[in-house]
Amino acid sequence: MLVHPQFDPIAFSLGPLAIRWYGLSYLVAFGLFLFLAARRVRRPQYASTGWQRRDVEDMLFYGVLGVIVGGRLGYCLFYKPDYYLANPLEILMVWKGGMAFHGGLLGVITAMAVYARQRGRRFLEVMDVVAPCVPTGIAAVRGANFVNGELWGRQADASLPWAMVFPQSGQSFARHPSQLYQAALEGLLLFVLLWLYSQRERATGQVAAAFVFGYGCFRFVAEYFREPDSFLGLLALGMSMGQWLCLPMIAGGAALWVWSGRQTAGGQGRAA
Repeated sequence: MLVHPQFDPIAFSLGPLAIRWYGLSYLVAFGLFLFLAARRVRRPQYASTGWQRRDVEDMLFYGVLGVIVGGRLGYCLFYKPDYYLANPLEILMVWKGGMAFHGGLLGVITAMAVYARQRGRRFLEVMDVVAPCVPTGIAAVRGANFVNGELWGRQADASLPWAMVFPQSGQSFARHPSQLYQAALEGLLLFVLLWLYSQRERATGQVAAAFVFGYGCFRFVAEYFREPDSFLGLLALGMSMGQWLCLPMIAGGAALWVWSGRQTAGGQGRAA
């Protein structure tokens, strides 16, 4: 069995300022988004409607706010509502940890809706630009989860070559390194599939729909290897909170993909 290396969560220090791997992963995520989205808006279907790099930079600003506010509120409401309702001021204490992807997604959707309205662009067109540029950031953050030895997996057969003991869990049996599974599935694999899928013109909204559907499916599978939060455990039907939150993503992504295709086929949409 392998043993988690117990990395120092602090990447480096600048005097009294400690730079943590988790914070760096978000910087990497935002940097990758800026690079990839700048490439996307150079594609003919976007360049022809006036998209430029500065639009991507502005979009990133909105997106950062959406990730931070939505991710924090999502964690508080989805995972510990009773605690944070009793201690509302702690919602602001983001340095204590606690971010939820599903909340961050809702935050980004809200931020992009505001951006689209202010810039006079169609919301689904904006989301089609954004969607393929997100998974690499997910991979970066999941990598930081592994470095920090958090969000470890469920018990694994000790004969599994990559099974790993996470001393932080307080138990000595082998576990799945589920952070790496998520980085590979929700991050790298989803990025490759979406990037290839978006190389051809699609009905407006279908690239965004593919992201929502694909993430929901990959996360649902990965949750079978991830240890449920100790304060929640498994919920109805033996599923985790993460899996329950993925179900509306899968259904909504599929519905949006079909609807977008029909809108275009009916002459009410435009390929994008």
